Amino acid sequence: MLIGLMRRLLSDQKGAVTAVVFLQLVQAAANLLLPTVNAAIIDDGIVPGNTGVISRLGVVMACIAAVQAAAAIGAGYLGAVVAMRIGQRLRADIFNRIQSLSSLEVARFGTQTLTTRATNDTQQVQSFALLVLTMLVAGPAMGIGGIILALQQDVALSAVVIVIVPLLVLIMALIVRRLIPLYRDGQELLDRAGGILREQIIGANVIRAFVRQDHEMDRFARANSGLTANNLQSALLVAGMLPLIMLVVNLSSVAVVWFGGHRIQAGEMNLGALTAFIAYILQILLAIMMSMYVLMTAPRAAVCAERISEVLDTVPSVTHSAAASGAGTAPSAGTGHVEFRDVEFAYPGAEEPVLSGISFTAAAGTTTAIVGSTGSGKSTLLNLVPRFLDSTHGDIFLDGVNVRDLPLDVLRNSMSIVPQHSHLFTGSIADNLRMASPGASDQELWEALEAAQTMRFMRDLPLGLATPVGQGGTNFSGGQRQRLCIARALLRRAPLYLFDDSFSALDYDTDTRLRRALDTRLAAATRIIVAERIAAVEDAHLILVLDGGRLVAQGTHHALLESSPTYREIAESQLALDGPQ
Repeated sequence: MLIGLMRRLLSDQKGAVTAVVFLQLVQAAANLLLPTVNAAIIDDGIVPGNTGVISRLGVVMACIAAVQAAAAIGAGYLGAVVAMRIGQRLRADIFNRIQSLSSLEVARFGTQTLTTRATNDTQQVQSFALLVLTMLVAGPAMGIGGIILALQQDVALSAVVIVIVPLLVLIMALIVRRLIPLYRDGQELLDRAGGILREQIIGANVIRAFVRQDHEMDRFARANSGLTANNLQSALLVAGMLPLIMLVVNLSSVAVVWFGGHRIQAGEMNLGALTAFIAYILQILLAIMMSMYVLMTAPRAAVCAERISEVLDTVPSVTHSAAASGAGTAPSAGTGHVEFRDVEFAYPGAEEPVLSGISFTAAAGTTTAIVGSTGSGKSTLLNLVPRFLDSTHGDIFLDGVNVRDLPLDVLRNSMSIVPQHSHLFTGSIADNLRMASPGASDQELWEALEAAQTMRFMRDLPLGLATPVGQGGTNFSGGQRQRLCIARALLRRAPLYLFDDSFSALDYDTDTRLRRALDTRLAAATRIIVAERIAAVEDAHLILVLDGGRLVAQGTHHALLESSPTYREIAESQLALDGPQ
């Protein structure tokens, strides 16, 4: 999974990667030449006292060191650039994929894990790419070259290499094998701890209101302890690796000096050759350590790559159909006429559908209201129109065209939506409003705000349209957020408007004035409204009554009071009616 992801990310960086590999090979070659030159200086210059050889080879050694430094700097710079580009592309790909997912896929993953995968997991893959680009080529090159050159210096003494290399590889394999499951569990524990923390920050007032601070602190402490224990285990393995390697390195150095000293005393080896051999042994060990460090971080990167690929490889359930790519698929009239024909929706694996047998027509220029008890499927029905969810059976038509045959941007540009949860984005009020109409003038913004009945609190804002909006709009009350979201929707001139329980936080007086303003501003548009209050839908041209996911009645307010026990029960509970009217 990790290799496949890296190959895909590096597909457009071949030139830079080739340059990095070349520079690392140059760096490794220079490193390998230095001990040989140093051995020649000792044997041919220092021992016989030949200062000319020392000067000449000293210059050569300095030039090789300069080349090595330049190659290392160049490889490090290009490697960092490529790694940062990988991270940039990966974050963009994840973001774009998340934007293309339907509500089903987003709910299946969860907001917290998607955030973690787009940030922490991406950072882990990016860091691994940097290590690969700066160490993985130079490490093996130095290791292989060091073994060859060590053999050239002294074959008999090279038996030490035959012992230490397999030993280090065994240590590396055992540590990496244990790290893989620890890192996989660690990412899941990080998701869990992050999710709890997010809930506690968002719901801080609720926690304080019910005096549940101790309980929530204990819940977070358990998640935090699990994450800490996992990180501690992996950190101990990583920390224990270095002492083991240094022990092997020191023992091998002692062995080389011991046996090498005896060979020099016996006249079987020169002092320079021993010095070079020790340097090559250290380079071999350094190369193994570099490779081990890369491989040690590979398990975490592999787990992160697996989690990222799971998102990138998810096929959205809501996609363009083949017909949507053709010309002339957009509705020609653009009147907002909506028709449901025997529509059903069920979540994957669910035993019963959320909606079934839904058939109705929202005629152009009319208001259609959807009422029903909590959980009856009102919001789900509304979400089928812009294809936030796709029906599992039946067809939905907008101006006579099946919504599946419309490109998603064309479909959603044909309507303006106020979602159930009033969400504002970080920025200013003007920035939030212009999401619906980027080219809107300040005058148009104020007109939309006035229609949405926001002027009472807007007058108290010294900065007006430039007033900052906190993340999620938390610096505004629920009713203020709802009205700002309604104003945002009103800025888009569309034939169809969808209001998903968008007036629940408003008092009756504001609600009445707002509906009157909507009747004036949207007189020619089609409106579909999900509402809990009967008073908000009394004047609708058509009222749909849902019960248990089924359309049990439809008609006008007065007709339903006479014919629908379900509607009459809802109306009596709210309006305190004594009987049918």
